[in-house]
Amino acid sequence: MMERFNVSRWAVGHPALVTFMMACLFLAGGYGFFHLGRAEDPAFTLKNMIVSAQWPGASAQQMQRQVAEPLEQGLRDVEAIDILSTYCVPTACVTQVFLKDDERKERVPGIWQKIRNKLSDLGPSLPSGVALAANDDYADVYGYVFALTGGENAELIKTSEYLKKIFQTVHGVGKVQISGEIPQQITVDIDPQQSAAKSISLEQVARSLQSRSGLASGGSVDFTTVVPLSVSGALDGVRSVENTPITGHSGTVRIRDIAQVSRDYADPAPSLIRYGGKPAVVIAVAMADGADGLTLGKALQKAAASAELPAGMTLTQVEDQSSVIREAVNTFLIKFVVALSVVLLVAFVSLGWKAGIIVACSVPLTLSGVSLYMGMEHIGLDRISLGALILSLGLLVDDAIISIEAMVVQLELGRSREEAASFAWSHTAFPMLTGTVLTVISFLPVGLAQSTTGEYAGEIFWVSGAALLFSWIVAVVFIPFLGVHLLPEPKKHRSVSYEHGVTTLLRLILGTSLRYKKTVAGGTVLLLVLSCGGFLFVDQQFFPQSDRPEVIVDVAMPPGTALGETNGAVRILEKRLTGSPALRHMEAHIGDGAPRFYLPYAPATPSAAHATLLLVAQDLTAREDLIHQIEGLSLPVGVHLHVQRLSLGPTADFPVQYRIVGPDPETLRSLAQEVDAILRDTEGAVSVQADWGNRTPRGCYVLSGVSVAEQMDEYCTQSISV
Repeated sequence: MMERFNVSRWAVGHPALVTFMMACLFLAGGYGFFHLGRAEDPAFTLKNMIVSAQWPGASAQQMQRQVAEPLEQGLRDVEAIDILSTYCVPTACVTQVFLKDDERKERVPGIWQKIRNKLSDLGPSLPSGVALAANDDYADVYGYVFALTGGENAELIKTSEYLKKIFQTVHGVGKVQISGEIPQQITVDIDPQQSAAKSISLEQVARSLQSRSGLASGGSVDFTTVVPLSVSGALDGVRSVENTPITGHSGTVRIRDIAQVSRDYADPAPSLIRYGGKPAVVIAVAMADGADGLTLGKALQKAAASAELPAGMTLTQVEDQSSVIREAVNTFLIKFVVALSVVLLVAFVSLGWKAGIIVACSVPLTLSGVSLYMGMEHIGLDRISLGALILSLGLLVDDAIISIEAMVVQLELGRSREEAASFAWSHTAFPMLTGTVLTVISFLPVGLAQSTTGEYAGEIFWVSGAALLFSWIVAVVFIPFLGVHLLPEPKKHRSVSYEHGVTTLLRLILGTSLRYKKTVAGGTVLLLVLSCGGFLFVDQQFFPQSDRPEVIVDVAMPPGTALGETNGAVRILEKRLTGSPALRHMEAHIGDGAPRFYLPYAPATPSAAHATLLLVAQDLTAREDLIHQIEGLSLPVGVHLHVQRLSLGPTADFPVQYRIVGPDPETLRSLAQEVDAILRDTEGAVSVQADWGNRTPRGCYVLSGVSVAEQMDEYCTQSISV
């Protein structure tokens, strides 16, 4: 009868091949580990899109009825859409499209394309002048943020464009984004008396400027080379605007004769950025897919230090993702060394120093195999994969210890080295495999969950599973091979006795347990019930708070508030926080959100009534002191703050949200006020905010001048966030 194949015996019988395999695994695995991509968090698909519409001159009510409602009705035909959240302001509306959380990430790009196609189909049916745009580019994390201060906005933008070109040449850079530009414009301030005296109307001025603002080709002339011709007279500055001719009843005049022309920044600006209370421009850098965040951080710092800045300008790095990655990798290496030291100590004491060395070799061999697997599956070193490796460290040596202990026992019983090595496969391999598979299955729900949470944390299953399976392979292939060559020679024909102090104590405990088996079984059940009941007193939160020092302060003003008023409220906060010993950096974004410097952080949508303060504390203790300081500030009426710590994993800014739906805005407002009052009296509820504000005035031009009429825009949905 043919003997069954034994992997451990095969490994012992092919020493040259197995030695070569071990060397290749060490070298390839070590090389792969140090060349794995390094990031702070694993990438996950953000299943939301922003659809925006612009209609100059339209009121919020017109935007809702003639633009937002047709858009929502059309978008509802697209599959997989879960929630459509729309808000309208004069001249614009924004619809946030949220897909179902269990939608597969492979289908998301196709769904975005269907939405764009639907917008193209809906465009002709909307009022003339409506411009639509869709943006789903939210996955990029700009983890390296620089603030440029010390100059006029135009000078800062020019210098930031120069820095952008430098950063784009750095290996590992994906995208570079510049924020904080204030557009410049040429203003024509018409003198009513001069224009009336020369019989020039506003429409005539507009037509004259429009006729000169277009570009047209004048053809080309074929000499020895082709020389393109263009129509001269296009507007290219203040002087050309001043010299624009206007034909009136009394003849031709220049714009400078009836108006004052000047160049200045747009007022009001679309958004403002300040760093440390000074006007600033922000340069944010995103890392390319699979790049090494540690190397990129050093390269960007070197590039920033070598850049030549104009006198008076200062470039400060506000966010450095490489420091977070470095801390995570160093934590893993420290825990790896500590775990390996504990394993060595226990193995040396219980098995002897040679057996301990064999067990210790199983850890780097297993990690080498895991690093190769991670490289093939494009899994980098991030918060989740490193956590999975740390979680697996205590389990990696279990199979190796079982295998080497079985060999030691068989050698002491007088078996040959080859027979003792084969015992690892014939008697222990499959029980070990069963235990390994059961342990891997315990992580299966996270790995197979069809949700954003599963996509974010799925590496726990794949990395832990790979580590445990590789540890089993090492235990049945390499450990028996090493044991044959490294285990000491046992004493021949020695009767094996395990009667010593520990064994006697264990025998006593087992005997007592069997003698009082009903009592032991009842106590076990009671302990299980008490343990299950104890879970009711444990706070339940799947993703804990991040250990990053940032604090996000969202400043919400009543809807319709001008940018200048929001800017004034932010200045009050900046003044009161400046000089705080807990504060390292302070960056204010007025009218827009901060760049996505951290994957789970969702930037706020642009709004003149909203601002975001990005505060970086000195450390975690300082972060809590800073939060207490902010919560204790007295603020003007109408200024609402929402203070956030960053969280791990996909989270909501407001974890609890209530939506009140109905046809009558006045009834919705009344019900919302009642819900608001109840929530404010609820224990544990903080930062209660509603997405409707007070009635806002709307100005309208009439023939005799300008009149202001109070008008309440109609809505159908109001949300209250806690």
